[in-house]
Amino acid sequence: MSSQEEILSDGRFSRITRDPRFWEMPEKERKIKIDKRFRAMFHDKKFKLKYTVDKRGRPVNYTSTENLRKFYALSESDSDISEGDSEELTEKKKKKKKAKPKGQADS
Repeated sequence: MSSQEEILSDGRFSRITRDPRFWEMPEKERKIKIDKRFRAMFHDKKFKLKYTVDKRGRPVNYTSTENLRKFYALSESDSDISEGDSEELTEKKKKKKKAKPKGQADS
């Protein structure tokens, strides 16, 4: 087989390197931006499927949420919000865990 350099040096294929139709798409443009309304699909159980085989019957070990992360991304303004929300949720959980021992002493 010919190497990549030999193919590009061939006169018939020389324009491929200059033609934007054949350039690889940047990852920022490749992923579809979604807003905060659809943020739940990354962590909601309704959207999570565990695959054991692919469409050709070969064994695989991944879930549908990995596919979602591959094709979708939160928009920049919403990703900042989601990071802040996740921090707030962890703080609330910590406060609830600390509050439970006091509540148990009352009963």
